Amino acid sequence: MLFKDALFLALRAVLAQRLRSFLTLLGIAVGIASVILLTSIGEGIHRFVLAEFTQFGTNIASVAPGRVKTSGPAPTGIPSSVRPLTLDDARVLSTLPHITGMTATVWGNTEVAANGRLRRTTVNGVGADMPKVYNVRVQTGQFLPDDALENARAFVVLGATLKKELFGSDNPLGARVRVGSSQFRVIGVLEAKGQFLGTDLDDAAYIPTARALELFNREGLMKIDLAYQEGVSAARIVAAVKTTLTARHGREDFTLTTQEDMLRSLSNILNILTIAVAALGSISLLVGGVGIVTIMTIAVSERKSEIGLLVALGAPRRTILGLFLGEAVMLSALGGLMGLILGFGLAQLIHLALPALPVHTPISFVLAAEGIAVCIGLVAGVMPARSAARLDPVQALRSD
Repeated sequence: MLFKDALFLALRAVLAQRLRSFLTLLGIAVGIASVILLTSIGEGIHRFVLAEFTQFGTNIASVAPGRVKTSGPAPTGIPSSVRPLTLDDARVLSTLPHITGMTATVWGNTEVAANGRLRRTTVNGVGADMPKVYNVRVQTGQFLPDDALENARAFVVLGATLKKELFGSDNPLGARVRVGSSQFRVIGVLEAKGQFLGTDLDDAAYIPTARALELFNREGLMKIDLAYQEGVSAARIVAAVKTTLTARHGREDFTLTTQEDMLRSLSNILNILTIAVAALGSISLLVGGVGIVTIMTIAVSERKSEIGLLVALGAPRRTILGLFLGEAVMLSALGGLMGLILGFGLAQLIHLALPALPVHTPISFVLAAEGIAVCIGLVAGVMPARSAARLDPVQALRSD
């Protein structure tokens, strides 16, 4: 039998029972639409979270005091032997090969007062390279000058939100600001960065690291962030930092992480969540597959005389098998196409209704969903098709 004839017979069989075929298509369509909708939302959130983290750059290595992994709990009452990170450590690390920027960081929460207004906010002690390390831009004025780390002048740079709260539309450059119990002079205002995972990045003040150590009465740094050249492997930077700090401290009493490692781990977690969500949506595909098995089994019982006539006319059993398999695949493929249109349309409607909710439908998911639909048709159609191919032609012709 020619392929076009087989296709015509399968299409005619589908159209002969329009309502029954439509309900079967609907079962597959709902399953595919669920998969497309859920994976679109999952992939959108995946991209949104990664974009939030990569806005600060990707070539960043961060050193924090203390080890995340330990060999066991320390004996009670014995003080920790972890050596704090110092400004000297930061200075030495900044001279390593391939390092393009360094900022030693200390932060805390305190009152900031100026222009007759008072606001409690985050105060960050940072270095002059912070804009280079974190991909931050200055809107007006300048950032903190490259003073000696221990003798930095009392300058402050305001975030966009903090500037608005303290000075409104006035120019704050040169104004005196009280940060905690110390006086600072405003030399710059940063461009707005917006929200980061629910935190307003612009509601902050930036002062030299040494001044922050005094303000918060700390002995050591909270972390040292290093920016390194494009194309240089993170492993190379990690090895250099570990060697340098271990030599200075006498042991590896610090934790070193890279943005690359963090993004890889985060991406893996988000991929697993997306796959899990898609698996939940795929449950409804099983229902659609059961529907195809049921409909094709009924079709075999209703068309026994047709099968017997085809066999009597010389049609081989593989042709009978192919006809019923083709019918099942056609049902599932059409249902899959309907589901793709429905799922993609619903995803876009949700995005229009909730613009803040990221929605993205990769073409790979679309192709995979349609492939799954066709596979379900093949699997669901095998048993009814084999049953049809094994019918005795004489008994089939007598069925009517």
